[in-house]
Amino acid sequence: MMRSMTGFGKTSCELPDKVVSIEIKVLNSKQLDVYTRLPNIYKVKDLDIRNLLAQQLQRGKIECIITYEETDVACTSRINVPLVKDYYYQLEELIRELKIKNNDAILQTIMRFPDALKIDKEELDENEWKAVEHKINDALSAIDNFRKQEGKALQKDTTGRINAILDRLKEIAPFESERISQIREKIGSSITEVFDKDKVDQNRFEQELIYYLEKIDINEEKVRLENHCNYFFEVLNEKNPVGKKLGFITQEIGREINTLGSKANHSEIQRIVVQMKNELEKIKEQLMNVL
Repeated sequence: MMRSMTGFGKTSCELPDKVVSIEIKVLNSKQLDVYTRLPNIYKVKDLDIRNLLAQQLQRGKIECIITYEETDVACTSRINVPLVKDYYYQLEELIRELKIKNNDAILQTIMRFPDALKIDKEELDENEWKAVEHKINDALSAIDNFRKQEGKALQKDTTGRINAILDRLKEIAPFESERISQIREKIGSSITEVFDKDKVDQNRFEQELIYYLEKIDINEEKVRLENHCNYFFEVLNEKNPVGKKLGFITQEIGREINTLGSKANHSEIQRIVVQMKNELEKIKEQLMNVL
């Protein structure tokens, strides 16, 4: 099944003392590239989050941003009272010695001193993490749904273009007999321009012509091209990500189309080959965004 590589998911988690917001965005990329921006309290789970993103999303440029707003005032810092008092007495004595008159801002100054505030280290509660992890999975589910919807549109478009290539392939058949006749006449006229017609060994001419026609025969390319297109359809129905595999198949399709063009020696067949290439290029553009 074809899935888009891009997607976006956003959820929020309401906890007793905070509301956690989770945003996950995925853009197309050849490899897995994960970027996380987390509050300090959740950084201990950074590796777990990365593994979860990699497991669920598999490929793409992934950006996961988690933020929170406190709904209950929780004081995580405490005044270091003994140290602040010591600072104050020392400064007060210094002010008297220097006879400084204006000392209104003395307390504000002290609070800027090192260790005037003691910060209580936040610890992540395991129940809180389970609630946040559950919401991360909800965001990933939203991305998966988005990928499936986009994938349907991509599959419809690429399927139509592969069918168009197969239709163009059928259009070549009426020109093949005409192509052989034109090549035969062209070679024959080129020889008679150089040699007298009576001096040309017709048996040898026929042998050389057959050898040349075998070299520019396009039947094998037509069969391989049709097989590659049919294999493209088979891979579309696989459950695993198919983007890279389809990319390899389109390379093979392109190789057969190019060979058809180089062997064509016919203006109408060349025109059909150009149309095939145009369809194939559009398929390649779409596959850049397929998981």
